[in-house]
Amino acid sequence: MALIQCHFFSDVLQLSTTMTVILPQQTQHQIGMQNNRLEGKHPTLYLLHGLSDDDSIWLRRTSIERYVATTGLAVVMPQVHRSFYTDMAYGNRYWTFISEELPAIARSFFPLSADREDNFVAGLSMGGYGAMKLALRKPECFAAAASLSGAMNGLKPLEDLAGHPDYKLIYGDHPQKNKEDDLFWLLEQIGQTEGPKPMLYQCCGTEDFLYDDNVQFRNACKQTNLDYTYEEGPGSHEWGYWDAKIQDVLAWLPLKGNK
Repeated sequence: MALIQCHFFSDVLQLSTTMTVILPQQTQHQIGMQNNRLEGKHPTLYLLHGLSDDDSIWLRRTSIERYVATTGLAVVMPQVHRSFYTDMAYGNRYWTFISEELPAIARSFFPLSADREDNFVAGLSMGGYGAMKLALRKPECFAAAASLSGAMNGLKPLEDLAGHPDYKLIYGDHPQKNKEDDLFWLLEQIGQTEGPKPMLYQCCGTEDFLYDDNVQFRNACKQTNLDYTYEEGPGSHEWGYWDAKIQDVLAWLPLKGNK
């Protein structure tokens, strides 16, 4: 595997930012590792961080590089600060960045496939919310999305923290008007439309403070005709749980090698 910390300029954000990228490499003599590279451009997993983290966190807290070595997947881990993957009311346009500019820039730098069936997104906590929002708003771009302990009621978590400064910065004074930031509203819309629909995977620990919101989203998903997988079990909002579950996500993804 090749590991790249990529510094680049974003025209959407109008600032320099970073992404951490893992690229497949076929090797024959690397001790302790079995690496695989598929023919052609790389299938890609966009792996999203949580509220207090950055683009390096998945690499630092899990063995994601080792887990993807045999899959042929490239992994793109972007930086979005505390934006909740939104075009902020008082801040930067992180939704436009993550949904439009980032994939185009990453594909201009690296040999990544643009085919829908080769593109996936996953994340934890705030990133779980971002992953589901990407797949539900851009189903023509992503074949599958996975949420690990996601903040599924994206308009709620910060609002619950009285006086939390991030909430108004992200959603403004009237968050109820931001329908396209509401996963429950997006589920209703995708169920009424034609065209491709993403596979969805959701998991949450039963001791997680976001468990109730995850159950509500699970119940809403079960009312749709989406290809949907839900898992729960003992666990809280911590990296031991996410390190284990990201391996389940990789096994679940509709990769050519997983079929």
